Amino acid sequence: MKTTLVTVFALAGSAFGQSTYTIDPSHSSAQFSVRHMMISNVKGEFTAVSGSFAWDPRNPAASKIDAVIDIGTVNTREPKRDAHLKSPDFFDVAKFPNLTFKSHAIRKVGGKLQAKGDLTMHGVTRPVVLDISGPTAETKDPWGLQRVGATATTILNRKDWGLVWNQALESGGVLVGDEVTITLDIEATRNAPGPASVARPSIR
Repeated sequence: MKTTLVTVFALAGSAFGQSTYTIDPSHSSAQFSVRHMMISNVKGEFTAVSGSFAWDPRNPAASKIDAVIDIGTVNTREPKRDAHLKSPDFFDVAKFPNLTFKSHAIRKVGGKLQAKGDLTMHGVTRPVVLDISGPTAETKDPWGLQRVGATATTILNRKDWGLVWNQALESGGVLVGDEVTITLDIEATRNAPGPASVARPSIR
């Protein structure tokens, strides 16, 4: 029998509807892509993503996302560029160490999910929309934890968050593009019932 998207969503939730999950930092990351000199894309990632989400497959509007990214973990495979990104010219990590996203509305659009929420970065909070693929059906890991995965994407203009540094090129244009594509790859473990229950992350 053909598995429908609704079936997959139903498998991802508990028998009682909403389930809560803790993001596993060791298996999650946030990637970004931005134009360089208007001729190519430079890609990088933040390697420390944490937080939680609540997922109700029968009522997506009751679901919530709360994620935190440690900007100090930025990695573009070039140490000097990473140091510049952490400086006051860009993220100013000493003052603003984290990027956060808190959803305030989740809905299905064309068979997929969209999460509207507030993105706080560089001391500025603005609304964004994440397009979400998933969550997957739950899978039990070797330690007995139930895991799900999801991917979320959005495109934003860095100037909207006060990241305005740039350098003009002799040939015209600028060194760094304004439009940034962000992709979040998330793996999370379902929390056990109870107010104090938190799923332990795996390091494997």
